[in-house]
Amino acid sequence: MSTPVEPKKSSKSPVIIALLGAIVIAQSAWIYFDYKKDVVVQEQKIEVEEELATTMQKLNDISKELDQKIIEIEKLGGDISELQKAKAEIEKEMRRSTQRSSKAINELKAKVEGYEELLKIKDEEIDQLKAVNKELFTENRTLKTTQNKLSDSINRLSKNKEELATKVAIASQLKAENFVLRAVNNKGKERDSPFKNRQIEKLKIEFTLAENKVAPIEGKNILIRIVDENGQVLFDVARGSGTFMFNGKEEFYTASQEILFDNTRQKITFFYEKGSDYVPGSYTLEAYADDYLMGSATFEVK
Repeated sequence: MSTPVEPKKSSKSPVIIALLGAIVIAQSAWIYFDYKKDVVVQEQKIEVEEELATTMQKLNDISKELDQKIIEIEKLGGDISELQKAKAEIEKEMRRSTQRSSKAINELKAKVEGYEELLKIKDEEIDQLKAVNKELFTENRTLKTTQNKLSDSINRLSKNKEELATKVAIASQLKAENFVLRAVNNKGKERDSPFKNRQIEKLKIEFTLAENKVAPIEGKNILIRIVDENGQVLFDVARGSGTFMFNGKEEFYTASQEILFDNTRQKITFFYEKGSDYVPGSYTLEAYADDYLMGSATFEVK
């Protein structure tokens, strides 16, 4: 009678089991980390939404307070144009999409701080107007018999006010200073002028707005023009270029940026990506606000 032969145990079974176990562990880890990533993204989204909601509520409160200030200052005979402009800007912001990036929210918060400072200034102006109106009321009670002389004085005052307004408008013009122009390559490395074309993935433009105690706190549209040595402006509508009026003439600008001027020597930064090589030569960078030139600088491309 022959002895039964026992079946051979396969040496591959432990290896297969180990591989299957590794696959299960890897899939479980991937599912876990993907879940954690979704949780973090959702938390960040909620945080951004809450921060935006808080900022928009502040804007709404400021808008209501502006309405009150406009009514009060108008009754006192003061100038409400600045407040009306701020009111229009706030309404524009509140009509915008409720979805914004963290950067956009930070910019909006900076504007809110500027509007709050404007309200403080207007509180002081209201006190001054009340004092002036009280004084004028007292004077008018004793000057009814000299109405003609008073009319002449008012006419002179109006003329002086116009002259003063012109001087203030000139004095309130912003000045750009401390220009820094650097080439940024595709690795983020920055270089000073002169540049080589291969170094200019983007052109980084920085300058500071000088302190100006006459200039009001308000929104400003900052324009830059990059002009080559032949007087041609770098212009591409797809990259934010457009036109503006300067000295009664329509001119091209390269890029623009809206800011809230808050008189804190704030730094302005532009990144301009031309999308093609620069023609070698000298270039002039000009910075404008409204319809006047704030300052300029030069750089060179080899």
